[in-house]
Amino acid sequence: MTKNWIVRDGSLRDAGEGGGTILVLIDPDEAEKRRCIEELSIDAHTLSSALDPDELGRLELEPEHAALIIKRPRNYSSENQYSFSVSSMGLFLFRDRLVIVAREELAPLDGHQFQKVGSLTDLLLRIIFRTTLHYLEHLKIMNSIADALEQKINRAMENKYLINLFSLEKGMVYYLNALHSNGVVIEKLRVNAAKIGLSPADGEYLEDLVIENSQCEKLAEIYSNVFASLMDARVSVVNNNLNVLMKTLNIITISIMVPTLVVSVFSMNVRIPIETMPYAFWIILGLSSLASGVVAVLWKIRNSRR
Repeated sequence: MTKNWIVRDGSLRDAGEGGGTILVLIDPDEAEKRRCIEELSIDAHTLSSALDPDELGRLELEPEHAALIIKRPRNYSSENQYSFSVSSMGLFLFRDRLVIVAREELAPLDGHQFQKVGSLTDLLLRIIFRTTLHYLEHLKIMNSIADALEQKINRAMENKYLINLFSLEKGMVYYLNALHSNGVVIEKLRVNAAKIGLSPADGEYLEDLVIENSQCEKLAEIYSNVFASLMDARVSVVNNNLNVLMKTLNIITISIMVPTLVVSVFSMNVRIPIETMPYAFWIILGLSSLASGVVAVLWKIRNSRR
């Protein structure tokens, strides 16, 4: 899918079928890829990297343009089953054009971050900044989901919630690596600002972007460490819940077995001493109740000594 935008009056406008200075390619087909390679002189390997979710972020300075591969979070929905992952996006900055290539639909380029866009380099930095904010939003969601799962784990005796938590921890590792990769790209942008043609205002914005990405990466690192360090404790909670359940079942089993033994003895097909007594049934029932009471008292005394 191809979209053409243009920067007009400080905001992005739809340029229709052509004539725009911003070309957006979402999951391009072979014809669109061929156009990028032949008409825009984009390297085929770099173009493929922009669509490869496992590709590392990088910055390459070509004769006619600068090629950036950055990592972005994939759009999350409830159908993902707590699975957070990342994908790649290519930003190809020419002197008079910006080409954006991605596998999935981009987050809307509107709101406060895209007000008063001054140039293509300004837009490029704002897109990277929006990507960082997208990571931050997902980190908050992941932390909220983890808190909800912890409460369920405290009462659970199955592995379902632990598996969900493992998925969150896995996604956090992906995010941490992606933020680190983006940080390397942003630092290279800062070093090569003059070659790329960044203005002094762009340089100040880039400094803010370095700080924002660093803080987001630090937050992801903290969450990742917390998830990893508490995982063993959460597994122990599930095991302890299972042990408590088994203990309760054992108490119930023993409480039933003792009176059953008493009744079974008096139900044997032999003569018993009280078989002629009129209250034999109630005597046997009383002995069964007394046996259950003795077991309960002994269990209570045993627990009080711990």
